[in-house]
Amino acid sequence: MNILFLCTGNSCRSQMAEGFGKHLKGQKYNFYSAGTKKHGLNPHAVAVMLEAGVDISKQSSNTLDEFQDIKMDYIFTVCSDANENCPYYPYGKVIHVGFDDPPRLTQGMEQGPEMLDVYRRVRDEIKTFIEKIESYL
Repeated sequence: MNILFLCTGNSCRSQMAEGFGKHLKGQKYNFYSAGTKKHGLNPHAVAVMLEAGVDISKQSSNTLDEFQDIKMDYIFTVCSDANENCPYYPYGKVIHVGFDDPPRLTQGMEQGPEMLDVYRRVRDEIKTFIEKIESYL
């Protein structure tokens, strides 16, 4: 079964979901992530995922076009923008599971523990979602 996490820039939330998916459920499912645009990997997302024992630094920022040859069984939109702008996808079920956007929430915030706490909170919410992903399938 192929599962795609879709976000706006494929830099943070969808990357975390892909990382946890592969780490926690990779024996059962194939996980991918993409964005409606490419923004590259968010370094704060990489850092907080590493704290949780998951290295996403080798993942790449992708768009949906790069997966057109793979039939996705499920597409999870993890932000409202992706949910509203998700193009018609002829295969698979599209399910919206929204998470807060750490870069947006921390915009203008000084780099430090408080900023990373926002990323950690969203990371932990995504981990809980992945642990229970079968309830959506």
